[in-house]
Amino acid sequence: MAGRGTVGPGTAGPGAAVPPYGAAPGDDTARRAELAAFLRSRRERITPEQVGLPRGARRRTPGLRREEVAHLGAVGVTWYTWLEQARDIHVSPQVLDAVARALLLDRAERSHLFALAGAVDPLRGTECTGVSRELRQVLDQLAPFPAVVQNSRFDILAYNSTYGRLMCDFDALPEEDRNCMWLAFMNAEWRARTVDVEASKRVMAAKFRAAMAEHVAEPAWKALLARLTEASPEFREIWAQHEVVRPVSSVKVIRHPRVGDLQLSASSLWTGPNPGPKVLTYTPVDDLTRERLGQLDKLAAAGA
Repeated sequence: MAGRGTVGPGTAGPGAAVPPYGAAPGDDTARRAELAAFLRSRRERITPEQVGLPRGARRRTPGLRREEVAHLGAVGVTWYTWLEQARDIHVSPQVLDAVARALLLDRAERSHLFALAGAVDPLRGTECTGVSRELRQVLDQLAPFPAVVQNSRFDILAYNSTYGRLMCDFDALPEEDRNCMWLAFMNAEWRARTVDVEASKRVMAAKFRAAMAEHVAEPAWKALLARLTEASPEFREIWAQHEVVRPVSSVKVIRHPRVGDLQLSASSLWTGPNPGPKVLTYTPVDDLTRERLGQLDKLAAAGA
């Protein structure tokens, strides 16, 4: 049977999961059943489009098919089917990691998966994907300076009121569009407000390529790349040039239609080990920009 880390029912291989100390056989059966139900629920919530797969005309399965999850995780189809059937098989942490990535699990879901499997997560604590209530309060207190929490894939995870009106109306955007790469190439309002938008897009694409080197096999990264490639001929042309740059400090110039030009200096603060999410703050370069940020903050508070 093909697949990474595959072992047969009732057998244990190197790195196999073992029941917790003192666990009874009945407890192990219950955990396997809960694990199977959890995997099915996560699989059924993901659309093919989210992971860069075609939907097809005859799809009846809600979400992904089992064989699609197995393909995305590079594990055996039969093995993954047994896992969802609560069979008595033992799983290596490497295989659980592959399944977690294929199912786009967040940090809490990933921890739950490894706990149900009785395994130790090899990446535990390496990246924070959530935004706590306390961090959101920090963002709010930074106003009128724009501030945002962004991950290395340019997804916008949280923002304060000033940032929410800086480049476009973020509150009006669907969640799947709250990504700076997508907005830079596909959102007319974002593009109109970016001074020297052509240079900005090239730098962002180069940063994205550099960051993707560590995530090249991950479904969420592949899905975003596929979405951009399909939607934007401009992105396809830039991406084909294979430019790579590392993040550098620079002054960002925004042409806001209500308050005028803003000259902002960006600063980054990692919320966890690099390359996890980071807080980006934009501070005014001059007094005029400081004054205009105050105006923008008032507009945001008024819902304008």
